[in-house]
Amino acid sequence: MKKPALVINSLLLLSAASCTPTITENKPNVLLIMADDMGYECLSAYGSTSYATPNIDQLASVGVRFSNCVSQPLCTPSRVKIMTGLYNHRNYDYFGHLNTNQYTFGNLMQDAGYATCIAGKWQLNGAYHKDEIPDWNDNTKPNQFGFDEYCLWQLTKPGSEGGRYAHPLIEQNGQVLKTSAEDYGPDIFSNYILDFMERHQEKPFFVYYPMVLVHDPFVPTPDSEDWANETLRNKNDTAYFKDMVAYTDKIVGKLTDKLKELNLYENTLVIFTGDNGTHPTIYSKLATETIQGGKGNTIDAGTHVPLVISWPKAIKKGFTYENLIEFSDFFPTLADIAGKAVEVDGKSFYPLLTGENNEVRETAFVHYDPQWGKNVNRYRNQFVRTLDYKLYQDGKFYNLTQDRLEKHPLNTDSLSQNERQIRTKLEQELEKHPRLSSN
Repeated sequence: MKKPALVINSLLLLSAASCTPTITENKPNVLLIMADDMGYECLSAYGSTSYATPNIDQLASVGVRFSNCVSQPLCTPSRVKIMTGLYNHRNYDYFGHLNTNQYTFGNLMQDAGYATCIAGKWQLNGAYHKDEIPDWNDNTKPNQFGFDEYCLWQLTKPGSEGGRYAHPLIEQNGQVLKTSAEDYGPDIFSNYILDFMERHQEKPFFVYYPMVLVHDPFVPTPDSEDWANETLRNKNDTAYFKDMVAYTDKIVGKLTDKLKELNLYENTLVIFTGDNGTHPTIYSKLATETIQGGKGNTIDAGTHVPLVISWPKAIKKGFTYENLIEFSDFFPTLADIAGKAVEVDGKSFYPLLTGENNEVRETAFVHYDPQWGKNVNRYRNQFVRTLDYKLYQDGKFYNLTQDRLEKHPLNTDSLSQNERQIRTKLEQELEKHPRLSSN
């Protein structure tokens, strides 16, 4: 596979280099939590009847519940996009890799004077492509991307060498941790964050927590009955998925309780989202329908993820936001919080959080090309959508309100005048981006 040209956002880098820290005591802390493989249908705040997520629901009740957050369909594409604010066709070169020429929100917040930490899933060093990426085993990459401290799974040790759950293989600030069969990865990551927040409570901090939950294998948690039997701790069964969702929610509660204990909760922006849709083997019930996970696919179930944001100091009353948000929007929102001017593809939703007028995002764009590697030919696609309609690069056009599963593309000859206008608008938006070549 030919390595695509990488794009460096020179305006952004120049802006970062020319700015000095602008921290004041009034700047909010930021805790960004991103679950792994969790679609919107996994939270009771979104009407799920399969799972109970009271801690996340509480954040939604006092903050903002975003009804239509659009991610990428897979982990690395989403992580590269959310961390840089750029569409994948501008800076994505290999699956499991973030090139060190990129400027991330870790760099952004660090340059603004924040103490920064990342804990959880990394998988961005390029270990899947050792022949093409010479620095794949550089354990300082999280530091290069702006994080003062890290506690991570899949940094220089690929997942094949050690798992993320029972007896995990974790690297912390340059060292491989000694763990036992009694240790549970999500507890190690969340406890590290608790300690980081306590140590930095006098200074604004930015914590990025890309969780390892609820990705497969679907195995028992310490709260599962089968955890007591050590031989069952690596048993892979979708029956444990409900326990994994519950443990995700438990960790969110543990983190928010710590913020309250430290008297930091009021002025901390707590963000909870998912990196892509749920695994296709998982079926989740809403009040009136059952949703099959769509991870890896560009249908709604592959890109429709939860987004809940709490910030009591600024958001005085909880509400639901129905319009579009996409993953490129997080970076400019954090830039507004940090007081930095940036040039990226996303659109800041900071004015929405502070009660100012917020210009609605009319379309969302997804360029999905996982770049698996040589001789690997897997699904990829490109689309642009409004809230109700979606157009793919091959011309297929869907009414999402009537056909969420995208089984019946609209006949061009049968479109209403309004639908023709929407299609034309989406065609014009697609033309702004380089198209994927055919497989």
